[in-house]
Amino acid sequence: MTTLITTDLVLLDTNLGTDTTDVIRHLAELIATSGRASGVEGLFADALAREQKTATGVPGGIAIPHCRSEAVLEPTLAMARLNPAVDFGAKDGPADIIFFIAAPAGADNEHLKLLSKLARSLIKKDFTAALRAAETPAEIVALVAEALADKPKAAASTAPAAGATAAAAPGETGNEDPGAASGVREAGGVSIAGEAGAAPQAAPRPLRLVAVTACPTGIAHTYMAADSLVLAAQEAGVDLQVETQGSGAVTPLDPAIIAAADAVIFAVDVDVRGKERFAGKPVINAPVKRGIDEPAKMIQEALAAATNPNAHKVPHFGAEESAEQKAGAANEHLGTKIKKVLLTGVSYMIPFVAGGGLLIALGFLLGGYDITDVAQDVVLQNSLFNLPDGGLLTYLGAVAFIIGKLSMSFLVPALAGYIAFGIADRPGIAPGFTAGAIAVFMDAGFLGGLVGGILAGLAAYWIGSWSVPRWLRGLMPVVIIPLLGSIIASGAMLLFLGAPIAALTVALNSWLTGMTGASAVVLGIILGLMMCFDLGGPVNKVAYSFAVAGLGAGTLASQAPWEIMATVMAAGMVPPLAMALATTIDKKRFSLAERENGKAAWLLGASFISEGAIPFAAADPLRVIPAAMLGGAVTGAMTMAFHVTSQAPHGGFFVFFAIGNLGMFALSIAVGTVISALAVVALKRWAVRKPVDSVATTQLVGQSS
Repeated sequence: MTTLITTDLVLLDTNLGTDTTDVIRHLAELIATSGRASGVEGLFADALAREQKTATGVPGGIAIPHCRSEAVLEPTLAMARLNPAVDFGAKDGPADIIFFIAAPAGADNEHLKLLSKLARSLIKKDFTAALRAAETPAEIVALVAEALADKPKAAASTAPAAGATAAAAPGETGNEDPGAASGVREAGGVSIAGEAGAAPQAAPRPLRLVAVTACPTGIAHTYMAADSLVLAAQEAGVDLQVETQGSGAVTPLDPAIIAAADAVIFAVDVDVRGKERFAGKPVINAPVKRGIDEPAKMIQEALAAATNPNAHKVPHFGAEESAEQKAGAANEHLGTKIKKVLLTGVSYMIPFVAGGGLLIALGFLLGGYDITDVAQDVVLQNSLFNLPDGGLLTYLGAVAFIIGKLSMSFLVPALAGYIAFGIADRPGIAPGFTAGAIAVFMDAGFLGGLVGGILAGLAAYWIGSWSVPRWLRGLMPVVIIPLLGSIIASGAMLLFLGAPIAALTVALNSWLTGMTGASAVVLGIILGLMMCFDLGGPVNKVAYSFAVAGLGAGTLASQAPWEIMATVMAAGMVPPLAMALATTIDKKRFSLAERENGKAAWLLGASFISEGAIPFAAADPLRVIPAAMLGGAVTGAMTMAFHVTSQAPHGGFFVFFAIGNLGMFALSIAVGTVISALAVVALKRWAVRKPVDSVATTQLVGQSS
């Protein structure tokens, strides 16, 4: 097995910069220079991406940036003792001891075990004290080698009780654990806190806890959280056993141990594997890093949950899961509930629209604009062996158009069905789709789908809350709820609501179709502002949904719906393109991570993925979002003024064949991009917080220029 760390990979009392990106890049360069990585950029990008998911600083002035990367040639540790220390996100302050753990994408389990073992050693105060006291890189290497050595520990003066030994997973032994004296054992990737001794018969049984820890990479935080929880449980005198779901092989907790547990702790950043094993147990959910930062609090919370009959419980992945989700939703604000429900419907609707819209556009490209009049006859009366008068292209264009048109026909039913799903879970889908189909039948369009979906969801939710005999429960989700929910929602649409909504839809479409000149420009400005306001959030999705809902109504004689679609798409492309341009023209105003994100934002923006600007907006919303909205408004106004059209609902520049007046489409985006980029650079240069003289100007703290 290769050596994980050498003296060439150790830096002592070194200044590696003032932020995490500087430190990670220096250590990535150190690893690449040593010949253990194929290049700096790939390793740096992977490590930085991991750091951005969850900060790797842990209590005690320690940080463990880590990743698995295709650029890593062999498992490697690089260590730096920093001066000055750098903030890696730990609650107790900056870190001066940094271990960069670099694992190949396909690292074997043996290496992963060693890397995780080092991570676990970093929560031991004597180990970190020795690291700070070391005077040479050779001493650091020796300390790490000792921590990684698989040496039996000295026998404890008091052996674990028989009950604790019996609880060990198959193949575990008790003589390898530094905590053996208190009944804490570690083997097979599972940390176990066993019982220290048999209690008297009359004494109440002590509470028992189980836990699962897991992080996205599965190398460091998973195991550090496990050990931190075990130590905290040991200090509290609590029986805790932990299952670590890391990168290597996972040893599941014994089902008997889970059954005997009074509560469970999930310290995870990813889904728990085999979560159904813990069904019905009181549960404490938290990010994996909290298991490192606040293990004692989590133990106390779990103990409190174990004795609280109203505590949150792991669902039973069936009727109880649905009931629990509904109970959790009851605590949400009304605005949050509405947003989640509508976004659920839109998110499920978009694939139908994107695929269908692009196929329709492809049909026009292959078969010409008159394909709409002949497509059905061509598809039904011809084949590849019996081509129509226009030849192969006409036939393929008709096929693409028909498939796209049928896909687009699911727009309103899918919207309604999944809005109902967002309200009532799976029992709401059938009533929702039915209500959506009724909205289409009555020409109530997008608005009818919204109303029908909400009605269906509320009806299904209400019916599902009925108390029914046990023999009828099995029929509720598959027969009773779909039947009655469809009758209530679709009946209301047919009898009362469909006609007024259809009239409103017709009036709205007529108004939009008749928009010309200044009024069309105003609409473009509004849509541009909406697309850039929250970058893929609810406001953005409302504007996008409004555009795609009318896309199918566009014709050569009435191109307003196509103009609205082009406006929405062009404005949505501006924020990521603007951030990419801004990081190019004034690099020093952006962090290294932002400059890396800027490179990717070129492609994201060109593809109409507004979310490419989210990393910038999250880091600096008060400068980035107004700048993006300014450029988006200008782009929206220009596309409407120049009558740019799009028959495709997505794709950006990659659906150029579906764009009418392509030159002005590109120019509008370019102008908005430049405006937003210059605006964000200007705001970062001049709208900055002034330094404050702590003695003479204390009253000015918080003022900005």
